[in-house]
Amino acid sequence: MSTTFESRYAIGPNESKSLDTSGLRQNFLIERLFFEDQVHFVYTHYDRYMAGGAFPVNKKVKLETIEPLLKEPHFLSRRELGIINVGGDGHVEVDGEIFVVNHKEALYIGKGAQEVYFSSNDSKNPAKFYLNSTPAHHTFPTRRVTKEDANKIELGSMETANHRVINQMLLHTVIETCQLQMGMTELKPGSVWNTMPSHTHDRRMEVYFYFDIPEGQAVSHFMGPVDETRHIWMHNEQAVISPPWSIHSGAGTSNYTFIWGMAGENMDYDDMDKSAITDLR
Repeated sequence: MSTTFESRYAIGPNESKSLDTSGLRQNFLIERLFFEDQVHFVYTHYDRYMAGGAFPVNKKVKLETIEPLLKEPHFLSRRELGIINVGGDGHVEVDGEIFVVNHKEALYIGKGAQEVYFSSNDSKNPAKFYLNSTPAHHTFPTRRVTKEDANKIELGSMETANHRVINQMLLHTVIETCQLQMGMTELKPGSVWNTMPSHTHDRRMEVYFYFDIPEGQAVSHFMGPVDETRHIWMHNEQAVISPPWSIHSGAGTSNYTFIWGMAGENMDYDDMDKSAITDLR
């Protein structure tokens, strides 16, 4: 079987108060996503969101259903899938149609697709397909989205160490999806802070995937309620689950890139309950 999974159960802010560093990491940090010639997912019980990776090195890899979890004939029988390639160039085959998905390009696959395969163009520089999936109620067309297609927002400044470009890729202003939204934020050299000032949105959850972190560097991801924050130290190609009640912000020892994915009731990107920097505790 080329598709494996693990589950993470939802806990609230009161329960998280009792967690030490190890407990915090066990519940929210996804330390490894890419396994050679496999598809691996973490199933979270926040909005039944799934985050994972497909890493085809020596052969093309099939997206298989997960019988004990999904109980559907195909993985996408009742789900949609978002893909962003963070490795070498590759392609994705969807029911016989081949879509080129090169480095930092995205692909959306709608509910109902049956046969999905991931392939790399070069086994010496294999593709790494970062995957997010959510339940879906409607079928929308499969569509490739490049960085040129994305809606770009430039925020922050060098003076506040958060000069960054947000690439909104799988967002309702760019393509049609049911509830999944994904994008990629690139920090400029000399900037380290993301999502600052921070915010929460009780109507949806998020997962952050950090990459482009130089060797020997790291990112400290901040989470928790505004008045009682915690942190998790993260390394290259790791992800962190952000519950609806938690802020999600980070600062690195270098600039880096991260992919944000979210799901929930509201698809308005600007639907945020913002907090002032001076209110953080």
